[in-house]
Amino acid sequence: MEIKITLFITLLMYAFVISQSFFYILAMSTTLKKMQASTYIETRNLLTQNLQAPLQIVYYTTLGASVLLTAFCVVNPTGLLFISSVIALIALVADVLLAVKGNVPLNNYINSWTTSNYPENWKQYRSKWFTLYHVRQALNITGFVSLLTGLIFGM
Repeated sequence: MEIKITLFITLLMYAFVISQSFFYILAMSTTLKKMQASTYIETRNLLTQNLQAPLQIVYYTTLGASVLLTAFCVVNPTGLLFISSVIALIALVADVLLAVKGNVPLNNYINSWTTSNYPENWKQYRSKWFTLYHVRQALNITGFVSLLTGLIFGM
Protein backbone atom coordinates (compact mmCIF):
# COMPACT_ATOMS: atom_id res chain seq x y z
CA MET A 1 0.00 0.00 0.00
CA GLU A 2 2.92 2.37 0.71
CA ILE A 3 4.09 2.03 -2.87
CA LYS A 4 0.67 2.90 -4.30
CA ILE A 5 0.22 5.94 -2.06
CA THR A 6 3.75 7.17 -2.74
CA LEU A 7 3.36 6.55 -6.47
CA PHE A 8 0.13 8.57 -6.44
CA ILE A 9 1.78 11.48 -4.60
CA THR A 10 4.84 11.33 -6.85
CA LEU A 11 2.75 11.35 -10.03
CA LEU A 12 0.60 14.17 -8.72
CA MET A 13 3.60 16.31 -7.81
CA TYR A 14 5.41 15.44 -11.04
CA ALA A 15 2.27 16.60 -12.89
CA PHE A 16 2.75 20.03 -11.31
CA VAL A 17 6.38 20.02 -12.45
CA ILE A 18 5.54 19.13 -16.05
CA SER A 19 2.56 21.48 -16.19
CA GLN A 20 5.01 24.37 -16.40
CA SER A 21 6.82 22.61 -19.24
CA PHE A 22 3.61 22.04 -21.18
CA PHE A 23 2.51 25.64 -20.62
CA TYR A 24 5.81 26.81 -22.13
CA ILE A 25 5.51 24.33 -25.00
CA LEU A 26 1.95 25.37 -25.80
CA ALA A 27 2.20 29.14 -25.51
CA MET A 28 4.64 30.81 -23.17
CA SER A 29 7.86 30.21 -25.13
CA THR A 30 6.45 31.66 -28.32
CA THR A 31 4.90 34.57 -26.44
CA LEU A 32 8.10 35.48 -24.57
CA LYS A 33 10.17 35.25 -27.74
CA LYS A 34 7.92 37.79 -29.47
CA MET A 35 8.12 40.39 -26.70
CA GLN A 36 10.14 43.56 -26.83
CA ALA A 37 12.72 44.05 -24.08
CA SER A 38 10.63 46.12 -21.68
CA THR A 39 7.61 43.79 -21.84
CA TYR A 40 9.84 40.75 -21.53
CA ILE A 41 11.59 42.18 -18.46
CA GLU A 42 8.33 43.11 -16.74
CA THR A 43 6.80 39.73 -17.48
CA ARG A 44 9.85 37.80 -16.30
CA ASN A 45 10.07 39.81 -13.08
CA LEU A 46 6.39 39.14 -12.32
CA LEU A 47 6.70 35.45 -13.15
CA THR A 48 9.72 35.05 -10.91
CA GLN A 49 8.03 36.88 -8.03
CA ASN A 50 4.90 34.76 -8.27
CA LEU A 51 6.37 31.37 -9.15
CA GLN A 52 9.59 31.11 -7.18
CA ALA A 53 8.18 30.05 -3.79
CA PRO A 54 5.43 27.72 -5.09
CA LEU A 55 7.84 26.01 -7.50
CA GLN A 56 10.35 25.41 -4.72
CA ILE A 57 7.65 23.67 -2.68
CA VAL A 58 6.56 21.62 -5.70
CA TYR A 59 10.11 20.54 -6.52
CA TYR A 60 11.06 19.69 -2.92
CA THR A 61 7.88 17.68 -2.48
CA THR A 62 8.37 15.90 -5.80
CA LEU A 63 11.99 15.08 -4.94
CA GLY A 64 11.00 13.75 -1.53
CA ALA A 65 8.19 11.64 -2.96
CA SER A 66 10.46 10.32 -5.73
CA VAL A 67 13.13 9.28 -3.24
CA LEU A 68 10.51 7.51 -1.10
CA LEU A 69 9.01 5.77 -4.10
CA THR A 70 12.39 4.52 -5.25
CA ALA A 71 13.20 3.35 -1.71
CA PHE A 72 9.90 1.45 -1.44
CA CYS A 73 10.34 -0.13 -4.89
CA VAL A 74 13.90 -1.34 -4.26
CA VAL A 75 12.44 -4.58 -2.87
CA ASN A 76 12.03 -5.59 -6.52
CA PRO A 77 15.16 -4.14 -8.15
CA THR A 78 14.49 -5.80 -11.50
CA GLY A 79 10.88 -4.67 -11.61
CA LEU A 80 9.68 -2.09 -14.09
CA LEU A 81 8.29 0.17 -11.37
CA PHE A 82 11.66 0.35 -9.62
CA ILE A 83 13.50 1.01 -12.89
CA SER A 84 11.00 3.67 -13.93
CA SER A 85 11.18 5.32 -10.50
CA VAL A 86 14.97 5.47 -10.74
CA ILE A 87 14.76 7.02 -14.22
CA ALA A 88 12.20 9.56 -12.97
CA LEU A 89 14.35 10.42 -9.95
CA ILE A 90 17.49 10.85 -12.06
CA ALA A 91 15.58 13.03 -14.54
CA LEU A 92 14.21 15.17 -11.72
CA VAL A 93 17.60 15.58 -10.04
CA ALA A 94 19.15 16.54 -13.39
CA ASP A 95 16.33 19.04 -13.93
CA VAL A 96 16.93 20.59 -10.51
CA LEU A 97 20.71 20.75 -11.04
CA LEU A 98 20.28 22.47 -14.41
CA ALA A 99 17.85 24.91 -12.81
CA VAL A 100 20.14 25.71 -9.88
CA LYS A 101 23.32 25.95 -11.93
CA GLY A 102 21.84 27.48 -15.09
CA ASN A 103 18.35 28.95 -15.05
CA VAL A 104 18.37 30.41 -11.53
CA PRO A 105 21.57 32.44 -12.04
CA LEU A 106 20.18 33.66 -15.37
CA ASN A 107 16.87 34.50 -13.66
CA ASN A 108 18.73 36.50 -11.04
CA TYR A 109 20.64 38.41 -13.68
CA ILE A 110 17.58 39.04 -15.85
CA ASN A 111 15.58 40.13 -12.80
CA SER A 112 18.22 42.77 -12.05
CA TRP A 113 17.33 44.53 -15.30
CA THR A 114 14.89 47.37 -15.50
CA THR A 115 12.84 48.38 -18.50
CA SER A 116 15.24 51.28 -19.03
CA ASN A 117 18.49 49.56 -18.08
CA TYR A 118 19.28 46.22 -19.70
CA PRO A 119 22.15 44.89 -21.83
CA GLU A 120 22.12 45.35 -25.58
CA ASN A 121 22.49 41.60 -26.03
CA TRP A 122 19.46 40.80 -23.83
CA LYS A 123 18.12 38.42 -26.50
CA GLN A 124 21.22 36.24 -26.08
CA TYR A 125 20.43 35.85 -22.38
CA ARG A 126 16.85 35.00 -23.21
CA SER A 127 18.03 32.40 -25.74
CA LYS A 128 20.47 30.89 -23.26
CA TRP A 129 17.69 30.64 -20.66
CA PHE A 130 15.41 28.91 -23.17
CA THR A 131 18.13 26.49 -24.27
CA LEU A 132 18.64 25.35 -20.68
CA TYR A 133 14.92 25.23 -20.03
CA HIS A 134 14.25 23.10 -23.13
CA VAL A 135 16.70 20.51 -21.82
CA ARG A 136 14.94 20.63 -18.45
CA GLN A 137 11.58 20.18 -20.17
CA ALA A 138 12.83 17.07 -21.93
CA LEU A 139 14.14 15.71 -18.64
CA ASN A 140 11.03 16.28 -16.57
CA ILE A 141 8.66 15.03 -19.28
CA THR A 142 10.84 11.92 -19.66
CA GLY A 143 10.72 11.36 -15.91
CA PHE A 144 6.94 11.70 -15.83
CA VAL A 145 6.45 9.35 -18.79
CA SER A 146 8.76 6.88 -17.09
CA LEU A 147 6.60 6.96 -13.96
CA LEU A 148 3.45 6.47 -16.03
CA THR A 149 5.08 3.51 -17.77
CA GLY A 150 5.95 1.98 -14.41
CA LEU A 151 2.41 2.52 -13.16
CA ILE A 152 0.71 1.07 -16.20
CA PHE A 153 3.05 -1.82 -17.02
CA GLY A 154 4.93 -2.42 -13.79
CA MET A 155 2.24 -2.93 -11.17
